[in-house]
Amino acid sequence: MSAAHSDQNEIQLSKMALAKGVTGMAKTFANQMIADHTKSTANLKPIAAKAGVTLPTDMDANHKAMAPALEKLSGKAFEDKYINQMVADHQMTANTMAAHKQMTKDAALQGFITNTLPVVESHLSMATQGANMKM
Repeated sequence: MSAAHSDQNEIQLSKMALAKGVTGMAKTFANQMIADHTKSTANLKPIAAKAGVTLPTDMDANHKAMAPALEKLSGKAFEDKYINQMVADHQMTANTMAAHKQMTKDAALQGFITNTLPVVESHLSMATQGANMKM
């Protein structure tokens, strides 16, 4: 569930970023987030279905609560907040996935984490570089 919420958070915030007209590295990053997190959700669906779990199709409560404030921003202020949120989100997701990989006994879920965690870590690195450069 946490991976699915993470996917929805990143997809929807990145769609907001594109709608806001982000440019340069922020635009490239947003497009990458949508593509990679859409793929992650597609890879997670059969695992969830086998376990009888329905995946969320919307952001988690925290992201729903912060989205209106983000929506009010524009330009550089929006890009900075978006990228900083991506750093925080991907750090949390990487930590959660690493912990779940150690805890789960489900081979399919372990495989998903093994394949997905390096992508999340790559996103964290890209977001961190962007935050340091102030995309």
